[in-house]
Amino acid sequence: MPEGDTVWQAARRLHAALAGRVLTRADLRVPRFATADLTGRAVLDVTPRGKHLLTRIDGGLTLHSHLRMDGAWRVYPTGQRPHGGPEHQIRAVLGNEEQTAYGYRLPVLELLRTAEEARVVGHLGPDLLGPDWDPEEAARRLLSDPSRTLGEALLDQRNLAGIGNVYKSELAFLAAVSPWLPVGELAPDVPPRLVATAHRLLEANKDHPDRRTTTTRRPGTPLHVYGRKGRPCLRCGTAVRKAELGERVTYWCPGCQRGPAGDSTDPRPPRN
Repeated sequence: MPEGDTVWQAARRLHAALAGRVLTRADLRVPRFATADLTGRAVLDVTPRGKHLLTRIDGGLTLHSHLRMDGAWRVYPTGQRPHGGPEHQIRAVLGNEEQTAYGYRLPVLELLRTAEEARVVGHLGPDLLGPDWDPEEAARRLLSDPSRTLGEALLDQRNLAGIGNVYKSELAFLAAVSPWLPVGELAPDVPPRLVATAHRLLEANKDHPDRRTTTTRRPGTPLHVYGRKGRPCLRCGTAVRKAELGERVTYWCPGCQRGPAGDSTDPRPPRN
C-alpha cells in the first residue's frame, strides 16, 4: 500500500496536469458514476489527505480516489496512448487539451459534493504532510489504546495519516522498540520522538521517488530493516527478521529493538 509521500507525489503530478484547466474528457468507469458528465468543468486542485486523493472540480464536486495496494494515476500528453496497464484496468480518465490522467486499478473511486468531503476523510488523524499536522494530537491518538501494539497503532490512519508498512517498520527501528510492544509500555519520550521522526522522514522523501530513511550512502541500503530479511542490521549486524503483524509483514532487528518479538519467518537471505 502506498505511503503518504507516494500519494503526495501523485497529487502533485495530477495537480500540475489538471488544475486550472477545463476538462475536455471525463470518463468514470464505475457503474455508480458512469453517467456523470464532468466535461466543460475546470479542475480546481488536487489535494492529498493521508492516503486519499481529492480532485476538486468546478461546481462543488470532488472526485475521491484511494490507491490501496496497486492503484495508480498516470499522466500522458493528450493524444498519446497510455501504457500503465491493460485498457480494462482503467477506472477513470480526466483530460484537457494538453494532459490526460488515467486512473488504473483504483479500488475506491467516488464522486461527491466538496462540502461532504468529511464523510470520506473526516475520520483521519493529523496528516503528516498536510497543513493540519499536529504532533501533540498525533501522539495523543497513538496512545489512545494502551494495549495496542505499536505497529498496529502506527498503521491506523485515525491516529496519524500517511504511514504505511514501510514507515511502520522503519519508525519502530529508529525508536529502538519492537513493533509488537504495546504502546502503553513505551517510555514517555518515545511517542513524541516517533511522530516527529515520521513527519521528518515523509517531508524529506516527498520530493524524491527513491525513499530513504538511512544516512549511509552505501549501495543497497536506503532502508534500515524493511525488505532486508536475513541481512545484517546496519547498526549491530544481527540478522533482520520478518514476521506477520496483523495482516501485514513486519521487519525488525532483534538486536536493536527491545520488547516482544513476533513469530519470525526464516531469517536467511532471500534468493535473488
